[in-house]
Amino acid sequence: MNKVPPEVMKRAKKLREELNYHSYRYYVLNDPIITDQEYDEMLKELMMLERKYPELITPDSPTQRVGEKPAEGFKEVRHFTRLYSLDNTYSEEEVLEFHNRVKRLLGVDSLEYVCELKIDGLSIALRYESGTLVLAATRGDGVVGEDVTANVRTIKSIPLKLRKPLDIEIRGEVFLPKSEFKAINEERIEEGLPLFANPRNAAAGTLRQLDPHEVARRNLDAFFYQIVDPRRYNLETQWEVLSFMQEIGLKTEPHAKRVKDTSGIIDYWKHWQEEKHSLNYAVDGTVIKVNLIHQQEELGYTAKSPRWAIAFKFPAEQIRTKLIQVSFQVGRTGVITPVAELEPVSLSGTVVKRATLHNFDYIREKDIRVGDQVILEKAGEIIPQIIKTLPELRTGVEKVIKPPERCPVCQGTVGKEKEGEVALRCLNPACPAKLERRLRLFVSRDAMDIRGLGEKLVKRLLTANLVKNFSDLYKLTPFELAQLGTGIGDKTIANLLKEIDKSKDKPLHKLLVGLGIPGVGKKLALDLAMHFENLENLEKAEIEDLLKIQGVGIELAESIYNFFHNKEILEELNELKKFVNTKEPRKKIKGILEGKKIVVTGVLKNYTRKEIHDLIIALGGSVTTSVSSRTDLVIVGENPGSKLEKAKKSGVKTVTEDEFLDMIEGEDSNDLSR
Repeated sequence: MNKVPPEVMKRAKKLREELNYHSYRYYVLNDPIITDQEYDEMLKELMMLERKYPELITPDSPTQRVGEKPAEGFKEVRHFTRLYSLDNTYSEEEVLEFHNRVKRLLGVDSLEYVCELKIDGLSIALRYESGTLVLAATRGDGVVGEDVTANVRTIKSIPLKLRKPLDIEIRGEVFLPKSEFKAINEERIEEGLPLFANPRNAAAGTLRQLDPHEVARRNLDAFFYQIVDPRRYNLETQWEVLSFMQEIGLKTEPHAKRVKDTSGIIDYWKHWQEEKHSLNYAVDGTVIKVNLIHQQEELGYTAKSPRWAIAFKFPAEQIRTKLIQVSFQVGRTGVITPVAELEPVSLSGTVVKRATLHNFDYIREKDIRVGDQVILEKAGEIIPQIIKTLPELRTGVEKVIKPPERCPVCQGTVGKEKEGEVALRCLNPACPAKLERRLRLFVSRDAMDIRGLGEKLVKRLLTANLVKNFSDLYKLTPFELAQLGTGIGDKTIANLLKEIDKSKDKPLHKLLVGLGIPGVGKKLALDLAMHFENLENLEKAEIEDLLKIQGVGIELAESIYNFFHNKEILEELNELKKFVNTKEPRKKIKGILEGKKIVVTGVLKNYTRKEIHDLIIALGGSVTTSVSSRTDLVIVGENPGSKLEKAKKSGVKTVTEDEFLDMIEGEDSNDLSR
């Protein structure tokens, strides 16, 4: 037995402490502060030390357990069979080692594998009895997880009842689509809340919400990849497992592939490393599985991982650049967000010049300074952010970033509205930056759609003190607009006033979007407008009335209620009512799809298949299941099937889900012409 050198003992102790801390941040707090690759490198180093010096192994070593205990707040659930984690690699050489090791253990010359995309989400176990969902649990430490059944029931892609009356346990991954991740973080910026670091982090935070209504709002999704004891269902291969899950109504990731050798594994990995940006969900690698179930059983498991599978992960897309200076943005709710101005660099296919710094607590925790060399990463391949600095490269000229003492726009007082709040806000209710952001939303295409009133003209109106609230837009005169000077001629003025006048007749749901009610986007605005019919009814709505709207939980209901009971907002609305429509023209919109035959294909973001069918029928249309020359329109979701190709060949008009919503919101059935 080798005597363990003191420096090795010290290093192993430090690695255990750091890995346990980061495991706690990841599993319990759902708030990782290092990348997966950094974690994996530390874990690999500790495993190598323990392999060389087995006496270093302690009961608390991360190599001896799968994860951390479940967080408090949910009932604990003991899994019938353990949920193992995967060994992983970032190198082609280690994939070859895995292949050779599996061949040696099985005593075979060739193998077939199934390659699947590794979804960056939250592991979940589902239990069905007689085909009915009875339990959904998080992975936890692999032995004990958390009961999140009530929340999982809100995920539209997870069936409450299977197509066959089976007793079965399924494993999969809950995830947040990139489009939802982006929208949620934009909303959190406006509300001064900490941003989610990545879609996985957001999915974990969402699934562990105590209010299922709040979970429903976030449109989680799920893919499934494993059946416990598959041979019980006469399944002999992983490929058959994937097919069987689709057969019983479970969603699987559609890009799995069978391959015969390591060159196929590597080609698949390289292809998706390049193409992953095209997906609406985050993937952080591929998973390689031995295809034959009896070979999986023969290979078995280590204490931590299956011997028959490995994760071949993508390298983190990071790049180094310099933080030149910090600017401050003021949102429509007054939140002051620090933004890093960077030396331009290319990252994930785009040139990045700016990155969010989230808030001043984040800056302090990561010790970010002006002049630092920093590592940049795109959260969920979408939002550029600084994940760490390189203090060892400092020259001494770097400057500590301090919160502004006054609002950077109006020089008003700044502070926190309530104790414990992270966000720093401008407390001046008349701050022009707040009004500018609110006006830009109000006139946007999804709201009142006042064309010609772009960002620059909004700024000029504010600078000239012509607009102080929404209603002032409807009081503008040609003479006032002419005073704005260069570029504002008679024709521009006439067109702008015409657009402003047109906006007076927009339906209520457009007005609700424009008001900027926290948590209310296009779909919910339409649902509110259709339910309450006019603004007066919505203003009078109690919290229990708002809870009747699908997807509205107690937190959101309180937010909407408080919005319509804010004195300043009520004063503004009372003035605005003198100029704009405050009703939803249900009778007018009712027949917009009258006589139209519509086909829906693919997975939609905002609606289940039943919901979109009900909406089409409510608007006068009819739903058909196959595309023909008599089809008027095909609504195309994510991962569409052969119906899309048939529609193209037949010359049938196709639209995305968003385009369809724009059509019905615009109340113009002429858009359905080919």
